[in-house]
Amino acid sequence: MNTTTSSSNKTRILLVEDDPNLSLVLKDYLEILLYETVFAENGEDALDLFQSEHFDLIILDIMLPKKDGFAVAKEIRKTNKEIPIIFLTAKNLKEDRIKGFQIGCDDYITKPFSTEELSLRIEAIIRRAVKKSQFPLIDNVEVYTLSSFSFDYTNMILKSPAGEQYLTRKEADLLKLLCVNKNRLVHREIALKSIWGDSDYFTGRSMDVFITRLRKYLKDDDKIRIANIHGTGFKLEVDEETPEEPMQ
Repeated sequence: MNTTTSSSNKTRILLVEDDPNLSLVLKDYLEILLYETVFAENGEDALDLFQSEHFDLIILDIMLPKKDGFAVAKEIRKTNKEIPIIFLTAKNLKEDRIKGFQIGCDDYITKPFSTEELSLRIEAIIRRAVKKSQFPLIDNVEVYTLSSFSFDYTNMILKSPAGEQYLTRKEADLLKLLCVNKNRLVHREIALKSIWGDSDYFTGRSMDVFITRLRKYLKDDDKIRIANIHGTGFKLEVDEETPEEPMQ
């Protein structure tokens, strides 16, 4: 993807919406807020633009012609785990929200919504992105050893004698948080706010999905467990090797 930024240094938003009236209103509003906004009316055009230009954030309708928003987000996440994605949808189905967070969206707005709400959500995501770039997760260690596993945080790879598992950015962030606090309780609230930036019902459900995935990746080593602790959080339990005491 071309990473050349615009000469204005404004935040660049890719707006993908097939409703011409709504897209015009949103584009005008975002530009009033001084966001540089590029518009696409279908999923294929959105991917072409994403691959050829630099964007800081994507606002993505789910119901799109040619390629729906979920499919577009999946394609984007194959090459870019970091760019924030806000889904727009006319549906208010819990299953769609969970699916959106599983794919890797950062927020989810149900139509109709106010432009002020959209503005506040964009600002919150941008603040989180800036904060994350300035304050990486807790320590500077990049490779962790967990019994038979080696976790390379920078490259988002979990290695074991059975092979390699490539992680998503949120999977890697969550596993790092657990590794930093190995054999100690990590409260749900802390995990949600440090990685998702929020602690509402849907982000909580999303985190539970990611915990399940990490358990699956680590299941072949019985010395490693991710335990639920009394409904308050999680603990990465790793059985440490203790040296044998010399015989008297």
